[in-house]
Amino acid sequence: MECFKIGFIEGDGTGKDIWKASKLVFDEAFRKVYNNSKIIEWVELLAGVKAFKEYGDYLPQKTLDDIKFLKIAIKGPLETPIGEGFRSLNVTLRQYFDLYACIRPVKYYQGVPNPMKNPEKLDVVIFRENTEDLYAGIEWSAGSKEALMLLDFLKDKYSVDLPKDSGLGIKPISREKSYRIVRRAIQFALDNRRKSVTIVHKGNIMKYTEGAFRKWGYEIAEKEFKEHICLEKDIQQGKIILKDRIADAMFQQLLLRPDEYDVIVTPNLNGDYLSDACAAQVGGLGIAPGANIGDEIAIFEATHGSAPKYANLNKVNPGSLILSGVMMFEYIGESEVASIIEKAFQKAILSKKVTYDLARQMDGAVEVSCSSFAENVCSLM
Repeated sequence: MECFKIGFIEGDGTGKDIWKASKLVFDEAFRKVYNNSKIIEWVELLAGVKAFKEYGDYLPQKTLDDIKFLKIAIKGPLETPIGEGFRSLNVTLRQYFDLYACIRPVKYYQGVPNPMKNPEKLDVVIFRENTEDLYAGIEWSAGSKEALMLLDFLKDKYSVDLPKDSGLGIKPISREKSYRIVRRAIQFALDNRRKSVTIVHKGNIMKYTEGAFRKWGYEIAEKEFKEHICLEKDIQQGKIILKDRIADAMFQQLLLRPDEYDVIVTPNLNGDYLSDACAAQVGGLGIAPGANIGDEIAIFEATHGSAPKYANLNKVNPGSLILSGVMMFEYIGESEVASIIEKAFQKAILSKKVTYDLARQMDGAVEVSCSSFAENVCSLM
């Protein structure tokens, strides 16, 4: 019997429920494909509230060491306080392991209720730079010694006079890190026969950060992919079209003309907004998968929050984590396992035996628990 190890972080809030349901689906898919000749050994990695209770630390060094050894992990949602307390554990993981590509595929599953007339027209993969921009965490609270020093420096050296009660943040965007995320997006488009790559930015206002991201995106495309790409003004058959769009206009474009976009690559903050907005067009974050991938390590995750008010109620939709597992299995070369899960997930939606978030919007639906939905997915493999 062949066995390989994958790390998992259960997560906070609803994490326990959705992990248990998702693991059931993952193990059943492996059993269907390999008939127990090949299995997964799940290695628990503690993070969040559970880790704090055990170690007095929300992200213990042991967890970081185990992820580094395993190279691959999947995680539920982790709590992050708003406006106070510790920084996001998700951001910490991305920065610690240099997981520079946040990858969010967004497409429609037939039968999912949503607000769009033609939701099937949206089928995009968003590549969000994961380590720079305002998410780099370089900021100081209003009135702090550091903030006041920086305010004085800006006034003395550059005649920039800001209110003394300003909180301050720095927005770094570098050539090197812009190159590698755009490179990864274009390579994905080539490998998966996608038609276009669109750089999304706010370079008309932030000229030397997001404007530079756009410029560097075109540079790396010209340097490394010249024979494979073309520009919108010069479309060539068989080549990937490289475009760019202003961020605010892109939201409208994806609502009105979604089928004109394919692979999207953005700086960090724009990618956060855009990926959630796209998910809303096809049914919401409850069925939106995601991955954080570097050159050596990958962590797949539910993209929604921990929803603590639903914790331990066996109620919420495990779809985001299940579909993140689909991404994970594709990443490690288990495409048959990924396919059987995704097809069964689609059948489960069409059966109308769904969790409350979908059932309340579907005519004739039967509301089922988180675990019952997973059991239905398994039965449909």
